[in-house]
Amino acid sequence: MTTDAILTLTQWLSPSFPVGAFAYSHGLETSIAGGAIDSIETLEDWLIDIVSLGGGRADVVCLANAYRSDASGVAEVDRTVRAFAASAERLMETEQQGASFARTVDAVWQTELGALTYPVAVARAARARDIPLDLTAQMYLHAFAANLISAAVRLVPLGQTEGQGLLARLAPLIKTTADHACTMSLDDLASPCFAADIAAMQHETLYSKVFRT
Repeated sequence: MTTDAILTLTQWLSPSFPVGAFAYSHGLETSIAGGAIDSIETLEDWLIDIVSLGGGRADVVCLANAYRSDASGVAEVDRTVRAFAASAERLMETEQQGASFARTVDAVWQTELGALTYPVAVARAARARDIPLDLTAQMYLHAFAANLISAAVRLVPLGQTEGQGLLARLAPLIKTTADHACTMSLDDLASPCFAADIAAMQHETLYSKVFRT
């Protein structure tokens, strides 16, 4: 692990990197509007499941498989990410963030990522820059959780200190989940987080909304 790798990943996964992550709530906005999430405690319960069993873990499984794949394997992983999206907005989320990420990395680091879904684009960029997979997976999942906490801080609303405290408490789970997901194959993809998937579907017709998903 080098300082260059850490700094590069920090830049790529920073809220300031132009992927528009702040505009997506992964269905969280629907759950908050419906009253299922109304406190730091209910948010924590929701995030524990999403990170360790839902979309967070699934993204890292795909990221790890894309990182280790050749060109034909990358295409298969990318198709799997698209097929695994539980709603139109989830698909839009991963496609648009992936496209924005790839455009910026291609321009600045002279890569040729092309049009990929978000976890696949991050994986291939990391592979191209010889950034370790374990570090990439852990920081990707940390950024995923941080973005959802940021959304909840604005929507519930919650205090900034509460949000940061939750992110700190989730850190051990993020690491163990990322490390385990890196050992899984595409055949292991699964998610029991049905309520979150339904929330993502219902967001398409939510009457008043701040986020795109």
